[in-house]
Amino acid sequence: MQFDTPVTTNPIDRLKVVGQPIPRIDGPLKVTGRAIYAYEWHDPKVQCAYGYPVGAAIAKGRIKSMDVSGARAAAGVIAVVTAPEVGDRKKGKFNTAKLFGGNEVQHYHQAIAVVVAETFEQARAAAALVKVDYTEEPGVFDLAQAMQTAVKPELESGDPDSGAGDFEAAFKSAPVTLDQTYTTPDQSHAMMEPHASIAAWDGDELTVWTSSQMIDWWRTDLATTLGIDKEKIHLMSPFIGGGFGSKLFLRSDAVLAAFAARAAGRPVKVALPRPFLMNNTTHRPATVQRLRIGAERDGRITAIAHESWSGDLPGGQPETAVMQTRLLYAGANRMTAMRLATLDLPEGNAMRAPGEAPGMMALEIAMDEVAEKLGIDPVEFRIINDTQVDPEKPERPFSHRDLVGCLKLGAERFGWNGRGRPGLQRDGNWLIGTGVAAAFRNNLLVPSGARVRLDAEGVVSVETDMTDIGTGSYTIIAQTAAEMLGVTIDKVSVQLGDSRFPVSSGSGGQFGANCSTAGVYAACVKLREAVAQKLGFNSEDVLFEDGEVRSGNRSVPLAEAAGPDGLVGEDTIKWGDLSETHQQSTFGAHFVEVGVDAATGESRIRRMLAVCAAGRILNPITARSQVIGAMTMGAGGALSEELAVDTRRGFFVNHDLAGYEVAVHADIPHQEVIFMDETDPMSSPMKAKGIAELGLCGVSAAIANAIYNATEVRVRHYPVTLDKLIGGLPDVA
Repeated sequence: MQFDTPVTTNPIDRLKVVGQPIPRIDGPLKVTGRAIYAYEWHDPKVQCAYGYPVGAAIAKGRIKSMDVSGARAAAGVIAVVTAPEVGDRKKGKFNTAKLFGGNEVQHYHQAIAVVVAETFEQARAAAALVKVDYTEEPGVFDLAQAMQTAVKPELESGDPDSGAGDFEAAFKSAPVTLDQTYTTPDQSHAMMEPHASIAAWDGDELTVWTSSQMIDWWRTDLATTLGIDKEKIHLMSPFIGGGFGSKLFLRSDAVLAAFAARAAGRPVKVALPRPFLMNNTTHRPATVQRLRIGAERDGRITAIAHESWSGDLPGGQPETAVMQTRLLYAGANRMTAMRLATLDLPEGNAMRAPGEAPGMMALEIAMDEVAEKLGIDPVEFRIINDTQVDPEKPERPFSHRDLVGCLKLGAERFGWNGRGRPGLQRDGNWLIGTGVAAAFRNNLLVPSGARVRLDAEGVVSVETDMTDIGTGSYTIIAQTAAEMLGVTIDKVSVQLGDSRFPVSSGSGGQFGANCSTAGVYAACVKLREAVAQKLGFNSEDVLFEDGEVRSGNRSVPLAEAAGPDGLVGEDTIKWGDLSETHQQSTFGAHFVEVGVDAATGESRIRRMLAVCAAGRILNPITARSQVIGAMTMGAGGALSEELAVDTRRGFFVNHDLAGYEVAVHADIPHQEVIFMDETDPMSSPMKAKGIAELGLCGVSAAIANAIYNATEVRVRHYPVTLDKLIGGLPDVA
């Protein structure tokens, strides 16, 4: 199906199943422990061996020699596979560094060997016996120093620089200006389930059970690394314990498991230890961001510039932290620029809302700072600078934009009018403050396919390689099929995460829900046509409702239409140029109240509110779950999350969940989420958009702004820890 014109009325609009608060259909499996995750697959007739990885102990250089004799002689060891033995391998399209193979070391904890044994404990003990001699080379590990040699990168998604009007002249002449630098640290995905895979060979065919957000991307890149035809690989990932972008791209666990299984002659399971998740997989890169904003005294922005520096391994991509600034606020004179430094740290790549998440952390503090200079309420300042067109291309309108509605409704529900001046509100020893930030994330469109079957019992089965990373994919896909075919959700069976199924959008970039359900919609249209043809109905006026197919005065049970052999519909949603002619984005507003201990500088979140405008909400339960999870992630980003870089040795020191501090239940006392009642006919047949990352964008800035309102201490360098506050707090005595 080609989607190239705005959708009008369609079966989804009935909203009998879609849009309803239906609990997750995979929930009972997960809460009872019956959902099988990657590392847990087992066949009673097959005894899996265990692989344990060995990571490089240097950040840059080459392997001079490896002594694995001690490991091979250890109890229970079946095989040892080393990177030098495997030799140089082509890396996948989506990998910056090689995952395994060859003598070169590109970053700390790069996989250089895997030890296979009968038990996990034996494999781990033997891995400690591997001795490696390196030729170490000097590396660059400090962004603050490396940014001096940063260059204009070649972006996969377009020009890293943009502009309109004459920024420098407009900024120079503006009566009110801001010129400040903000920094965000390296951050880890820190999901609960580690990267894990089980690999089994049958002749020259490979089966892999893994934890992957993007089945086809993994399968293709794994085939490239192994040097085999992708059709020889069967990859399955039905349940995933979180990803946040870390599992978008093939990782070393799957590669190590494949090589280990071949060497051992039996299935091998490999799970990356927690320290490997920080240093061996990907992370959100640190940024240095300069914001310059010029405004008239009435609050209208006349000049805005956003420059960002980040770093990555050679061949990597920058953190695109300026992208939202190109679109979020009006202003005739504009400039954005991204620069990329070469760093020898582990690979930087996508983490929930890449670009917008760290970019909004800086932009939305800057907006508050300008509002204060102007003496204008920060909510009103954002409303004054709303725009209904792309500010860089005024001829290009937004398909649907209600940022103003989000800000106004949020202010009303939060009680924003009672906000006091900085440093004046107290509750005992707590300094109380409130903060606001806009939320913004682009609506991305990716082709997505599905296959829908109807059997003689009237059961509808959906097959697609779409994944569910805890987002509710199973449920919203079932709702889509039920709505399209006029059945209750208990009559729908959904199978996901299998490379034998049609290629879907996968889970990432908050495009998964909208695109995957649109693909199921397209397949259901094909199935509806097949049913109508089988029954001799005109497919244009047929009605699927209450388990029946109706046309005129005639009604036939859906099960009868299937016949003994059943019927199948398969299709892929493909996108026209609507996203080119109209800017498609999602919007929101975050409001936060904090308390800061006047003596210690300890910050506590007291309440949070998110108002989101993201098209049709397919399921308010699963959508709310995504938003509150994102808000929690934003709290961690604001107050505690930071990968500490050892700039001498080139690795992240706090590489576990004891040293890398994510937000926990006690940090989040109250969250409220409001969804605006809207649809976007230009987005998809579902009239929906993504929301999982919108809930994160702006949260950290709202918290930082609230802390300033509480303490009158402005922190521009995340995380906002007590050591950055305590020197400026009021005298307790």
